[in-house]
Amino acid sequence: MVVTMALMPRLRALLRKPFSASTVAQRRPTSSGRHGDTVQEDALRAMLVDDPNDARAFDALAELVRQRAAETAHAEEDPLVAPADEETVAEARKRAADLAVWALAEELAGHPRGWYPLLELGRLSLGSDAEGAVRRLATAAERDPEGRALAGGLEILRGARMPVEALGLGVGHWRAREHTPEVGHHMVLAALEADRAFEARQHLANLDLHPDRATVAAMKAQLEQAIAAHRSPNAPR
Repeated sequence: MVVTMALMPRLRALLRKPFSASTVAQRRPTSSGRHGDTVQEDALRAMLVDDPNDARAFDALAELVRQRAAETAHAEEDPLVAPADEETVAEARKRAADLAVWALAEELAGHPRGWYPLLELGRLSLGSDAEGAVRRLATAAERDPEGRALAGGLEILRGARMPVEALGLGVGHWRAREHTPEVGHHMVLAALEADRAFEARQHLANLDLHPDRATVAAMKAQLEQAIAAHRSPNAPR
């Protein structure tokens, strides 16, 4: 419980703090890191300096800092305080891990081309600052001309059961001719999840603007089935 209470103010402050480019990809000093992990961390950070949107490198580095933070939280538990139940301890370690990943994503999001770290910031902040999370996802979308960031943001919002917010993000940023068709896929499904079948059909039609006819044709066949299977909760049965 001591660890949880200590982390909460720091986590809330980080969730509301604008990201900065001052420490992009700099490893934070640590006295507990194992040598092998340190070498791997430095290698991953070097990769992310070259490409801040390398998803595999970011995810691997995030897992490293997440594990280290959870271990540190466990080591810092006060032995003089009555032991907390397992659920409380697990929650404290999860908060410590999320805080560490937040700090990593914030550093990398300072890169002017860095959109993948912004997706992680958006995901982490959804529960406590939904409006700020959507802003971060919008910034990510603006940094990626191919639409991968937008597709990722839509997937995050749909996963959080926020289809209306997903539609708002997509309508403001989707360029059907230029962006990956995956954006249109999420737009159609978000419209169905928001019970907007007519809007889903409009987004489906917009997919025809993309030049990759083969990919769009296969995608549309699946989406047409989803639209046909959709039934409004207010429709007569």
